[in-house]
Amino acid sequence: DTAATTPQPRLAAEEMERFLQQANIVATQSTKKGVTAAKRITLSDGRVTHDAQLQDVDIALPIFEVAPKYTEVDFKDTYRYNIAGYRLSRMLGLDNVPMSVERKVNGKPVAMTWWIDNVILDEGSRQKEHTVGPNPSRTASQIHILRVFDELIQNRDRNSGNLLWTADWKMWMIDHTRAFRLGKDLLKPDQLQRVDRAMFERMRGLTASDLTGAMEKSLTKAEIDALLARRDAIVRLFEAKVAQRGEAAVFFTLAN
Repeated sequence: DTAATTPQPRLAAEEMERFLQQANIVATQSTKKGVTAAKRITLSDGRVTHDAQLQDVDIALPIFEVAPKYTEVDFKDTYRYNIAGYRLSRMLGLDNVPMSVERKVNGKPVAMTWWIDNVILDEGSRQKEHTVGPNPSRTASQIHILRVFDELIQNRDRNSGNLLWTADWKMWMIDHTRAFRLGKDLLKPDQLQRVDRAMFERMRGLTASDLTGAMEKSLTKAEIDALLARRDAIVRLFEAKVAQRGEAAVFFTLAN
């Protein structure tokens, strides 16, 4: 874990992106988690050494049967969605989805994603230990943000292993290769009870033009259209809650 524990120079966003796209791969290992064969790699440019996740899965199936009771039509599992998840998070003003960029490795496009340091537990362990950290209100607020984000991207594969908590009790949302479905209805609207005010305003202001420009090749037009339809549903839901309960009961501002 040398790359993750040795102090490194702080990188601006542009430097971090360039590092992920250009730094040499000096070591590779399996992550041992997940079903998409992601790899943990170590990158170095001679000045900075840091780990990243290399994800190259890119599957599209007309019908995907997970179990006898669950079949998904137009199934996709693709590295592109890790990049889209990061870019969308930044458009929403969030900083808890790790940077992910497209890069070619051995001639094949992949998502290269910054490895999160100082992880103390995943969401499964947090629930098992019945802990909410030193600031329960902040922890609850981060969970509300997660629920809104996952509805917006229609993430059908969120599990406790791809929610990480770092030593500062910040939640990191990782691994979005099975998100961005074409469904326009919300999956769990009852879970949407509160929302960060700044995130809500940015989400409400999203346009097809802005998303198309930001996503480049990461999302198709149909995926962007579905995202905006879900956005409209989320906005209507929270506007109704504000009318019923008042702004103070619905909006919050995440404390640092």
